[in-house]
Amino acid sequence: MAEDDDTIPEELRPDPADYDFDLNAALGAVVALKSRVPADAFSARTLGTEREGSGVVIRPDGLVLTIGYLVGESESIWLTTATGRVMQGHALAYDFETGFGLVQALGRLEAPALELAAASPETGADTVLAAAPESEGGGAVACSIVAKEPFAGYWEYLLDEALFTAPAHPSWGGAALIGPDGKLAGIGSLVLQHRDKRGRKLDLNMCVPVALLHPIMDDLLSYGRVNKPARPWLGLYAADQEEGIVVASVASKGPAERAGLRAGDRILGIDGAEAADLAALWRSLWSRGPAGVSVQVQAEREGRRFSVPVTSADRASFLKAPRLH
Repeated sequence: MAEDDDTIPEELRPDPADYDFDLNAALGAVVALKSRVPADAFSARTLGTEREGSGVVIRPDGLVLTIGYLVGESESIWLTTATGRVMQGHALAYDFETGFGLVQALGRLEAPALELAAASPETGADTVLAAAPESEGGGAVACSIVAKEPFAGYWEYLLDEALFTAPAHPSWGGAALIGPDGKLAGIGSLVLQHRDKRGRKLDLNMCVPVALLHPIMDDLLSYGRVNKPARPWLGLYAADQEEGIVVASVASKGPAERAGLRAGDRILGIDGAEAADLAALWRSLWSRGPAGVSVQVQAEREGRRFSVPVTSADRASFLKAPRLH
């Protein structure tokens, strides 16, 4: 999985003179990240076996924060610094709730560490979204936070407050969102299209706020995941559409597929509680108990309403454990 290598227009590049911190030093903490995943990995079909993106050094010992989909199930990870130093890394953690991934460099990166922000910048704040070093086809975009609002992902994912920035960076995965104080405020996850009040299409980046990392950091370093029961997972990929919540696909051999749900089904609710949108559906599911709980999924197929029992699972149990080199 590689993103577009669009060249960043000169007018979008940040001028270090416009910032009250050492922008060049901050950019030195951003590394290029390349990972390889086995062909038989659970996520290989949807995310590919070769993944490229970025990460940010957040500790002097070479701990790198990135977005988890880049490193999940990886058999090898390579990091490249702004000075061209190449180092192998090991996936330490992947948190499905936030989407964060942690990688430990297996040697001296000799790159500066970027301090983590305690809270997210305010809407309208001038920020910088920086991807892999320039030498690796990356670069930085001067942007601003245009919204702080909930985000529901089709892969059973929900953030109560995601950060949305514009203009969009063409290489968003794992990119560093650097706040006006020079601290790391977020990690790039997606590019999305939004229509403004005039109906014009605007590309935005969705970033996961670093503020979500502080409460779970110790657990991620100690256990590779948050030390609590896993959320129930159905293996359902769905989207909000005009007719409601529509299933786009189901995970192979996942709970939803085993229960008989399929692409095109419209999901109405869980255990008799109606769900108006994806956010409501995921919240309803997660309120039923930990992974393993059985739920009744109400759905509609070709005008016929029906209900099926689905025994949820721990998503992590379907993934290959990262290899330690």
